[in-house]
Amino acid sequence: MHNIETLATGPMWIGFIVFVLIMLGLDLFVLGGNKAHRVSAKEAASWTATWMALAITFGALLWWYLDATAGREIANRKALEFFTGYLIEQALSVDNMFVFVMIFTYFAVPPELQRRVLLYGVLGAIVMRAAMILGGIWLVSEFEWLLYVFGLLLVVTGGKMLIMAEQKPDLEKNPLLRWLRCHMRIASGFHGQSFFVRIDGLLHATPMFLVLLMIEASDLVFAVDSIPAIFAVTTDPFIVFTSNIFAILGLRALYFLLADMAERFHLLKYGLALVLIYIGGKMLMMPWFHMPVHWSLLIVGSIVLISVLLSVKLSGRKSSRSVL
Repeated sequence: MHNIETLATGPMWIGFIVFVLIMLGLDLFVLGGNKAHRVSAKEAASWTATWMALAITFGALLWWYLDATAGREIANRKALEFFTGYLIEQALSVDNMFVFVMIFTYFAVPPELQRRVLLYGVLGAIVMRAAMILGGIWLVSEFEWLLYVFGLLLVVTGGKMLIMAEQKPDLEKNPLLRWLRCHMRIASGFHGQSFFVRIDGLLHATPMFLVLLMIEASDLVFAVDSIPAIFAVTTDPFIVFTSNIFAILGLRALYFLLADMAERFHLLKYGLALVLIYIGGKMLMMPWFHMPVHWSLLIVGSIVLISVLLSVKLSGRKSSRSVL
């Protein structure tokens, strides 16, 4: 593949995939991730910190390995690409959180069941992201002009997000949900953790299965934005894949940490829209202007941080006014 370069070796790919499988196995079979359990804020905070620490450790190990094998300059560049890609994916994945809140509220999913459905959602998201990343990198390697198509897509998507930030989708009109209800037998209520149940000898899907499909569909939609976004930073398959996977693995814990405070971060949607517009514009300007990766890291981080701080400040003012 021309135009695509990576310093990752076969053992690096295998090692990372084995690490992901071990972590998922621990979650599923040791820590009870597939069982009903209400996640506390303390537990969510500890897991969020753990995933972020693992991502930082991975980036440091990547720098250390490349510094010893490829030189300091390449090590600095690849480490910056990883951390910038991770920040972009982590920031954009927050938008998933707003959708998760909406889906769980619409279906009235009990808090103790949300952990399990999100775990299976993460498993599906990893498989989908891997396929889309490999497909996207192959397309970019064969048709370099697609980078500019992706850039235009991000600018348009960011513009739509700015215009429609205050609008909430109506799930009753969602075409996937309407199709599922027309073509599947759906049980009337939840049946514990089960995705399927037999009623009068007939197999019925439970609302849990509908929630899972809606979660997967939402991630597929967001992947269309997030994967092209990281192409503005790097087209190294290993960097794109690892930064995406770390962001996905930490998404579930981040949801449980911030879900109850989603309304407080109402300006974050505007910040994420500006991030998409900036990244898309950067991709469109590549033939004439090259911005160093560390500047992208600083700009994206600043946009997200400012939108969060403004959200918290304005929410605090509204709370004080309501008390008065």
